[in-house]
Amino acid sequence: MENFSEVIELFFSLDNFIAIAVGVVIGVVVGSIPGLTATMAVALALPFTFSMQPVAAILLLVGIYKGGMYGGSITAILIRTPGSPASACTLLDGYPMAQQGHAKKALKTALYSSVIADFISNIALIFFAAYLAKIALNFGAPEFFWLICFSLTIIISLASGSMIKGLMAALLGILLSLVGLDEVFGSQRFTFGNYNLMDSISFIPLLIGLFAIPEIIEFYRKKALPHIKAKASGAGLAFSELKRCMTTIVRGSLIGVIIGAIPGTGATAAAFISYSDARRRSPNKANFGKGEVEGVAAAEAGNNGVAGATMIPLLSLGIPGDVITAIILGAFMVHGLTPGPLMFQENLSLIYALFMGIMFSSLVLLLVGNVAIKYFSLIADIPKSVLFPIVLMFCVYGAYAVNNDTFDIWVMMAFGVMGYIFNRAAIPAAPFLIGFILGPMFEDNLRRSLLIGHNDLSIFVRGPITWVFIALTVGSTSLALYRFISARREARNAAAKSQEV
Repeated sequence: MENFSEVIELFFSLDNFIAIAVGVVIGVVVGSIPGLTATMAVALALPFTFSMQPVAAILLLVGIYKGGMYGGSITAILIRTPGSPASACTLLDGYPMAQQGHAKKALKTALYSSVIADFISNIALIFFAAYLAKIALNFGAPEFFWLICFSLTIIISLASGSMIKGLMAALLGILLSLVGLDEVFGSQRFTFGNYNLMDSISFIPLLIGLFAIPEIIEFYRKKALPHIKAKASGAGLAFSELKRCMTTIVRGSLIGVIIGAIPGTGATAAAFISYSDARRRSPNKANFGKGEVEGVAAAEAGNNGVAGATMIPLLSLGIPGDVITAIILGAFMVHGLTPGPLMFQENLSLIYALFMGIMFSSLVLLLVGNVAIKYFSLIADIPKSVLFPIVLMFCVYGAYAVNNDTFDIWVMMAFGVMGYIFNRAAIPAAPFLIGFILGPMFEDNLRRSLLIGHNDLSIFVRGPITWVFIALTVGSTSLALYRFISARREARNAAAKSQEV
């Protein structure tokens, strides 16, 4: 009873409600602007949460995350430009519907699918996070070591583009995470005599530089191409059409939940898998890609079903499910909280307050989407020449605000250049970021395991949990190698055929 009253006290605060509402609105607006992603918005918002209460701070970032997931579909439907990579699947049927004069119906379908999928994902988070955390209480250093190994192999194998590039990015992230003082011996590592690096590389400037600065550089490097616009007009979504799509929405939501709970997979994969599954099962499969309302529902259900599920490994294991939850992990740490199984013992009231806020965010998303749907088409018209200087100003502020140190601004700029090079070379940024975050945990659990086992390597195979994660790691690596070899073989065969012709 004491815990219940504490949860109510923590959640029922005006600051929390404002944080959720503001977060969802920001997420929808930012997601609606091509070039500005939810990842960038969450990264830029993080410094503003330093002075907030922990629950309000986390809910603000979660609200931006959820709003951004839906917001990306708006420009995908109206101007054939996805606001986020996860919305690329939505335009396959959303934009043809807009061209046919059914833009409002497509937007309503995307909204209702997003809200329903988000709600189902939140339910999964509430039910499975605590259970997984309970299992994780039996984990020791060797078990966590293999869990991190498994997470890294998944992220590398599922990274967009080349597996080798994903591996290089992850290794670089781990290497840079070692910059600073050795926690055991206290000696300097990779600081090159610079005292600013003795406390490791600051996470927030790295984050802002990696995701925000490359977009600004890319905008000024080339002119934006003109887009064909469509007004958010036409009839809305009939109840009979929503009812027809309900099975697809629920199935897509469950696909999103399963994929989101696996660290490193992401919303883009969930959207396309959900879309493919809906197309395979639908009696109207011939209409997919030509303006099928079920296609929009499947894509949006898949990518929004990921939102709550990515929080499952974060809260229960302390492992971020994707880039955005990696940023939210940083917010937890800023407020002196460490996500993981112990958090369910030490801060259970806070966890349940967060659950209530996350559930409430689904309702806010529905209200914001319905009220503002007719204004969404105007968002895409904001001149980028006005927008990006403002974004750059927030980037500089966000980097400086962490430690009130100009050195962090230079760190941000350096990683901005690195992020731009990554984009040009098609090197995925997610493995780098996850590697940077998991690097210290990887090293810590490796060294602790060796100390516990007195340098006996048998400590790493001490029980069934370690063997499960070893099997999963080997399986993930084998699958990645198989895909890599198959892709190389197909490329060689295609090259040979083109030469014959």
